[in-house]
Amino acid sequence: MTPSILVISLIFLGISMLVSGVLKSKFTAYSRIGLYSGLTGREVAEKMLRDNGIFDVKVVSVDGFLSDHYNPATKTVNLSPDVYNGSSIAAAAVAAHECGHAVQHATAYQWLTMRSKLVPVVQFSSNFVQWILLAGVVMINAFPGLLLVGIILFGLTTIFSLITLPVEFDASNRALAWLERTNVTNRQEFPKAKDALKWAALTYVVAAVASIATLVQYILIFLGGNRERN
Repeated sequence: MTPSILVISLIFLGISMLVSGVLKSKFTAYSRIGLYSGLTGREVAEKMLRDNGIFDVKVVSVDGFLSDHYNPATKTVNLSPDVYNGSSIAAAAVAAHECGHAVQHATAYQWLTMRSKLVPVVQFSSNFVQWILLAGVVMINAFPGLLLVGIILFGLTTIFSLITLPVEFDASNRALAWLERTNVTNRQEFPKAKDALKWAALTYVVAAVASIATLVQYILIFLGGNRERN
């Protein structure tokens, strides 16, 4: 790893840790504020699914903290224990957001479809891309094509990060619109739910920007190596 890439990585690692820290503090704070409606995360999720005419998706509890996700392969909304059992603003916001992904799946939302198609490719490339990039930088003069292969693979992960942005923002928008329309969160609770989802979305923004910056650095290294050889 070159000094410039190391510096960029450290900068974005610091930003990512800051955003993650704020997100966790927000989630913790909003987890202590109970919903006036008294609904648990599981009940919120089940209600949102019903309201959107989705009856073939199960809401289940999974281990972990902020491990919540929607799995299109198994059609399950997977909620962490604090969200599944909690009856707080944070639990409602997270549960509704994950159901937003279920609604996307049910309506064939194009960005979610594109991201799902890229998942196997990204999973494969992520196992090797860092080693290929490292070897490509070390052997740039002898085997310049190796770095190019690494750049292409890393480019796919960057595209995946970018496609993730509209997927996550749209899921949050669907969740917030439903929370407000159904009064699952009242006027005092809704802004807090919106704030929690805003910070969750920022984690994806930071990851995408970091990926772009790193990709550009590797491309510059590759172009610089070409100039030296010529």
